Amino acid sequence: MTQVQILWTPVGQNMPDLGTRALVDITDGDTPTLRMPVRMLSVDTPEVTAKSPQGAARVDANFLELAGWIQQGKAPITAGLAAHLLPKLLSGQAGTLQFTQGEAASAWAKENIRKRLDRPTGDDRSIFIRTVEPPFENNNRLLAYLAPNYSATERETMSLLDRSTFNLDVIRSGWAAPFIIFPAIPGEADLSLFVATAESAVAQKLGIWADALTMPAYEYRMCEKLHGITKKLVAGEKLDGAARHEWRSRYVLDLRSRELHGPESYPLVPPEYSIWVWPEDVQRAISMLNLIPKLN
Repeated sequence: MTQVQILWTPVGQNMPDLGTRALVDITDGDTPTLRMPVRMLSVDTPEVTAKSPQGAARVDANFLELAGWIQQGKAPITAGLAAHLLPKLLSGQAGTLQFTQGEAASAWAKENIRKRLDRPTGDDRSIFIRTVEPPFENNNRLLAYLAPNYSATERETMSLLDRSTFNLDVIRSGWAAPFIIFPAIPGEADLSLFVATAESAVAQKLGIWADALTMPAYEYRMCEKLHGITKKLVAGEKLDGAARHEWRSRYVLDLRSRELHGPESYPLVPPEYSIWVWPEDVQRAISMLNLIPKLN
């Protein structure tokens, strides 16, 4: 074999095995069509990771245990955030509520997508997809906004709300908490509509907002991590500062004031006005958005 003189390692991501159903079809020799999971941007629906009512009951017990550790001063958490979380944890139903809401959100989303893809002629519309950079998240799901694909003629008679994304739909229904992460922020018109829609869902107590003890999914996942770390500390395991605080990392930006708050101060900003920022993006966000650090 002739020796090549150019060696190069391309930048990219290795996608996981998508299973035996990954290949949908092959349209020509160099164009296979694959089945791929999509993580809808800027929304966070309740988790169904408990998998069953029995699994949810185990989370109830874990969260009650976490509440006891917080009250005993054994959990690495600030007093302010502890006060915010304790009523939810002490309810004894935090896991069950999350699982129940997750099943309801999934059922609503499936029916909504089915209805919006139906054409008057009876066939299905294709799906419009808009991605961001980077296009994939840590679990190798495509990050995107999804919507029915309307024709140019149809769009001429439709408002922005009429042709809303499925992402916005689930916020409007109340079955998802807003979860915008910098720098994947919607455009100016879309962001205003997004905030107004979230405000309305919260004010009307729709979906997850009907229960005052609701944990947005990001808060629920955070408490699962905090329980695991605190369990290690209670068992006598020595953890350094970074390991003790791995359960929370994102900073939160208040859209109303441009103030940037620390990871444990997120309850100061209502979900409908929050933009989340990863630690590695904080300095860039401060510079690009002219933020006011309030890292209390």
